[in-house]
Amino acid sequence: MVATEASREENVYMANLAEQAERYEEMVEFMEKVAKTVDVEELTVEERNLLSVAYKNVIGARRASWRIISSIEQKEESRGNEDHVTIIKEYRGKIEAELSKICDGILNLLESHLIPSASSAESKVFYLKMKGDYHRYLAEFKTGSERKEDAESTLLAYKSAESTLLDLRHRYLRLPEGAERHTDSGGGLYRMCTRKQMELDPGAQLLLTTCEI
Repeated sequence: MVATEASREENVYMANLAEQAERYEEMVEFMEKVAKTVDVEELTVEERNLLSVAYKNVIGARRASWRIISSIEQKEESRGNEDHVTIIKEYRGKIEAELSKICDGILNLLESHLIPSASSAESKVFYLKMKGDYHRYLAEFKTGSERKEDAESTLLAYKSAESTLLDLRHRYLRLPEGAERHTDSGGGLYRMCTRKQMELDPGAQLLLTTCEI
């Protein structure tokens, strides 16, 4: 008997189960299947968030490992333990290969499916910021021309997200007197800060919540 392919709804349900079980690699697999269906229907807010959470947890664990190993490597170098440094470099390379695979996976999904299918400015901002984030993660450990390329891609993605976000805010947001504009160092997306509560319609409030860095 031939197994039938799981539906989009089933994959979303399984992703939710995997999240609760803290099995994030499997959560990524389920959400990748969902993301590849966007040619038919764009991801919902729930699906976007599930995709983001899945990748954030998978990449977060490797980034933490890389930082720890890099710190140990520096200590061993300062002590002149070259044999240990050689072993650590090899192990760090394994972690970097995993980081590259994860980042390449989501960046491919973003470029091939998610960004082209984004029909709303809100979803486009979400995906462009995500693109910038994962190029930034690559730039954290890459060197030379590869690091420069990923750093430039990070900046371009954040600037595109910022431009789209500001255009949308001009349509939704009435900024009251006394408001200030600040730039977030994490990616350059603007946050509006004011002493008075901003007057937002539901669409703008959802956008600002969704696009938090």
